[in-house]
Amino acid sequence: MIGADNWRRRLGVLLILCAASACTTTKSIDTAIAINAQPCAVFEVLADFERYPEWNPYHIHVNGALEVGAPLEVRVSRPDGKVVDIPHVRVLEIEPCRTLVWGGGVSGVFRGEHRFDLAPGPDDATQLAHTERFSGVFIGFADLPVDVLTQGYEEMNDALKSHIEAAGAAETTPLQ
Repeated sequence: MIGADNWRRRLGVLLILCAASACTTTKSIDTAIAINAQPCAVFEVLADFERYPEWNPYHIHVNGALEVGAPLEVRVSRPDGKVVDIPHVRVLEIEPCRTLVWGGGVSGVFRGEHRFDLAPGPDDATQLAHTERFSGVFIGFADLPVDVLTQGYEEMNDALKSHIEAAGAAETTPLQ
């Protein structure tokens, strides 16, 4: 029979070996949508965390400063009914009118990186790539159903498009 200390030591060695090898797991969510607005208009809405509850069915609460390194409070409402507070999130990258990235964790153990990448598209539209990469040894143990998360991202993309395009239509509609 293996003693408790010996068992823990063997488990620790196994985890270290896995973290340094092919045991590292990854999961990806990749969604995209075209929005009939300029990239800066889309970025402005994505960067306005305070107003997320007005339009965003997935990220129901995001609070924090829009500056690299700033901590964020993030709460999501998944399509499967689970409401999840995401711990230890920080703003990782900001390029106005192009990129907003947040995430956190420990590389090799458990890490997530949530990206909004904007590119000019045809007819003055914006192509939004809304993605997430999870990686690390413990990803396989996390409650991260890719199909559910993908559905949540797609619902958020649709809501963002509707919100922006309705606001754009309201701005260009003459008053009667």
